[in-house]
Amino acid sequence: MHITFKLYANLTQYLPHEHRSGNLMRLEVPTGASIAQVIAPFHLPMHQVKLALVNGHYVPAEAYATRSLADGDVLAIWPPIAGG
Repeated sequence: MHITFKLYANLTQYLPHEHRSGNLMRLEVPTGASIAQVIAPFHLPMHQVKLALVNGHYVPAEAYATRSLADGDVLAIWPPIAGG
């Protein structure tokens, strides 16, 4: 199955170079892959994975290992953001 994987802010550095400017890439993943399984090959530091959305819906960190993705899903990941 295919999903769209998006990384934001300083996490874009974990995408292959050719995908960094657009901050996303299409991925082929096994049917029913979890968020954790998608993230693992990119070696994201988990303390930098602050927010995950699937199709615009928040997924709590404790569900990353069990939340299955479906064909066509969009998985977006943000790091902690500081601001004023």
